[in-house]
Amino acid sequence: MKQDLDLIRGLEEALFKPAVRASPEALDRLLAEGFVEFGRSGGVYEKAEVIRSLAEGNAETVDVPAARDFVLRSLADDVVLLTYLSFRVANGREERHTLRSSIWRFIEGRWQMVFHQGTPAGQSS
Repeated sequence: MKQDLDLIRGLEEALFKPAVRASPEALDRLLAEGFVEFGRSGGVYEKAEVIRSLAEGNAETVDVPAARDFVLRSLADDVVLLTYLSFRVANGREERHTLRSSIWRFIEGRWQMVFHQGTPAGQSS
């Protein structure tokens, strides 16, 4: 099983897109059964709650984050850990830095996210 940073990063960044966030079908394909998120806010969210929350929100006006420093680590033949830093850009400055980690697993012929965590981080260079 080839674990490809570009492929996994592309799947992760698809979740940033308003059209994907607004589509329960797209989210259902990307998030595995049993998916769990430890949110930046400290809350714990399961798959159905995440899909419902995003579908009820106005995804077209969501502030899409920027991200950098992607690193992919293999945990098993069919499991990878993706880590990165996300942030918002306002007035030409980075703000609201968040350390992110996602575990992706190859399930039934496709990669699906099984876990995600966002942790507030200080400004980094």
